[in-house]
Amino acid sequence: MRSRVGGLYTAVIAANLVIWAWAALSFGGNAALLGTALLAYGFGLRHAVDADHIAAIDNVTRKLMQEGKRPIAVGFFFALGHSTVVIAASVVVALTASNLETRYPGLIEAGGVVGTAVSVVFLFAIAAVNAVVMAGVFRLFRRVRAGGRLEEGELDLFVVQGGVMARVFRRLFRLIGQSWHMYPLGFLFGLGFDTASEISLLALSASAAAQGLSVWSIPVLPALFTAGMSLIDTTDGVVMVGAYGWAFVNPIRKLYYNLTITGVSVAVALLVGGIEALGLAADRFGLEGGVWTAVDTANQNFGMLGYAIVAIFVASWLVSFVVYRLRGYDKLRA
Repeated sequence: MRSRVGGLYTAVIAANLVIWAWAALSFGGNAALLGTALLAYGFGLRHAVDADHIAAIDNVTRKLMQEGKRPIAVGFFFALGHSTVVIAASVVVALTASNLETRYPGLIEAGGVVGTAVSVVFLFAIAAVNAVVMAGVFRLFRRVRAGGRLEEGELDLFVVQGGVMARVFRRLFRLIGQSWHMYPLGFLFGLGFDTASEISLLALSASAAAQGLSVWSIPVLPALFTAGMSLIDTTDGVVMVGAYGWAFVNPIRKLYYNLTITGVSVAVALLVGGIEALGLAADRFGLEGGVWTAVDTANQNFGMLGYAIVAIFVASWLVSFVVYRLRGYDKLRA
């Protein structure tokens, strides 16, 4: 694991340095363009903590670990898929030096509907599967706490096979059996273009092109955005693997941790998917006022919601560990 994580970070950090070297060579001593480059990189760093990124990476990481894998590159490939759309759109905008919506009427709107719909369906579906798994794990944990035995492989068999909902969505989730399978999912998520950071990057690309930036330097800004987002999304995935790795050391800990953290993850997936779904409905049907204002505010501040979710996960891991020790669950025998 250490060598794999080290190799992954070596590649990500090397890519970041190469892209920054490209930016330095392309922009030379132009302070304004270098400032724009830094801004594009910052947009990527911030975009990676959007709530849908965190929820998707967390849920897929746990699914793959329950299947006995150590998917350290889930966040990395999700970021690459997401960035593919951003890079393509930024290059088009820069080449035309115009607003993408003006140049291609309806493209942003159609992409927003598709991207948001994919995000909502995926998060609701995986939340439903995890909810069924959580209910089954709770029954197993209650049995062990009452003095019962946990047969070898029983938890793994249940978690992988799941219940009715797991069987319904099994074909869907078979599509994500390896870390690199997150690339197409990230690509579909990226079609949304519904966050301020992505829209701002498009504006930066158009502005830089209008100032006479050469055609070979046009991709620098979206590349910097990708570098920043990949660094944070990769870290998110690696941290998730490390946290779940602690839980999978012994059967009782695996039972308890699956029970507590899966509940949090299900709630987060439903919350994020619900906000996105309501935001899409409000946008399509022109709903305003009351609860719809709150929904619009939440959608416009996905980054802040993402920070809150990170804090919730960290708190959940800490509380889970403390309660596990204080209640003496580590002394239970399977």
